[in-house]
Amino acid sequence: MRAQNNNARSVSVDLNRRSVLMAGAGMIAAMSAPAIHAQSGPDYGIEGYVAPEIELDYWIDKNGDKTEFSVVDNRGKWVFLKCFQNWCPGCHSSGFPALQKFSQAFHDHPQVAIAGIQTVFEGFGTNTQADVRKLQKRYDLPITMGHDPGDRNDPNGDHRSQTMKLYRTGGTPWLIVIDPEGTVVYNHFRVNVEKLIEHIKTDLA
Repeated sequence: MRAQNNNARSVSVDLNRRSVLMAGAGMIAAMSAPAIHAQSGPDYGIEGYVAPEIELDYWIDKNGDKTEFSVVDNRGKWVFLKCFQNWCPGCHSSGFPALQKFSQAFHDHPQVAIAGIQTVFEGFGTNTQADVRKLQKRYDLPITMGHDPGDRNDPNGDHRSQTMKLYRTGGTPWLIVIDPEGTVVYNHFRVNVEKLIEHIKTDLA
């Protein structure tokens, strides 16, 4: 089942943009993530669909102060969402370095919105809200960051966070790229961030 009924397939997808980001365009790095932290398959991702809103109780700005972030309000911009967990080895080895590079390139660009989201579905005692600010400082990330705690007490054993359910993500690290029309054009594991930066700079020129 798709994330939400209102995620109608968008007819405004720019196929040229998508082709740069999708596998087969020669721009995607090899997908790799520890099996215990993520799974990937045909049931993951909502590429080609309108990006749903993410409503979290905890967002902080680059200074660690409480703020807000809206996918919908950033329509008209490129939106880059990086999902992570504090205890995820792949997040530290590849996820955060990629987020650093993208943030350094675009954190102050008026047509790009960036957010890191801790999407917790395991290790609830280790992947805490307090860790979000610690990681922001550790990796010197001048961006908005949020905490999506998941449900550790779900009676059906579905501990996935809201973001994971809405975007059908497969674990962490995970990348979501939304184009200015509000369409999800990439929703999977690592991307070739240098090529992504190059593509977006060209698009914004």
